[in-house]
Amino acid sequence: MLETILSPIINFVTNTISAAGYIGIAVLMAIESAAIPLPSEIIMPFAGFLVHEGRFTLFGAALSGAIGSVLGSWVIYFIALKGGRPLVERYGHYVFISKSDLDKADGFFKKYGAWSTFIGRMLPIVRTYISVPAGIAKTPFWSFTLAAFVGSFIWSYILAFLGMKLGAHWESLHEQLRGFDVAIAILIVLSLVWYIWRHIRVN
Repeated sequence: MLETILSPIINFVTNTISAAGYIGIAVLMAIESAAIPLPSEIIMPFAGFLVHEGRFTLFGAALSGAIGSVLGSWVIYFIALKGGRPLVERYGHYVFISKSDLDKADGFFKKYGAWSTFIGRMLPIVRTYISVPAGIAKTPFWSFTLAAFVGSFIWSYILAFLGMKLGAHWESLHEQLRGFDVAIAILIVLSLVWYIWRHIRVN
């Protein structure tokens, strides 16, 4: 049952990256940054694993992830820029953007100001929604883009690096931790269920 639940997401990520290479990484990261639930925590570590396999370079994987993240963030930025928060609140629930998420992003943006996009792109949850207050505040497009790119590059690099290191030790780790496979799978499933339920409940 667990395999049935997890397989579609994992297979989609791995098949896309395997088939499309760097472009696949960029497309998947763009999807995540456009507020569609597709965790970068799955995308970039697998790209890092392929770095270990010799398919990609670490810099190339991180650069692709950053470019994709920026492209996806542009979508949310321009929606917020043109329609403001009311438009995002009206249609955001279709991609699991809740009022609670917007409130957190607003608070983060007000606290860190010009640094919010850069810092926010390296934080789970906030990284996806920080484009909303940036757009509403009419942050200059190229300033927003630069901050989003640098923050996303660092985030992508770290995740890909971890995937690369895990790849180098995968066989030994798998042998040592195989007793935890089911527990890890259960935690992943519960996390995904909680994420979706929380957004449905607050909307």
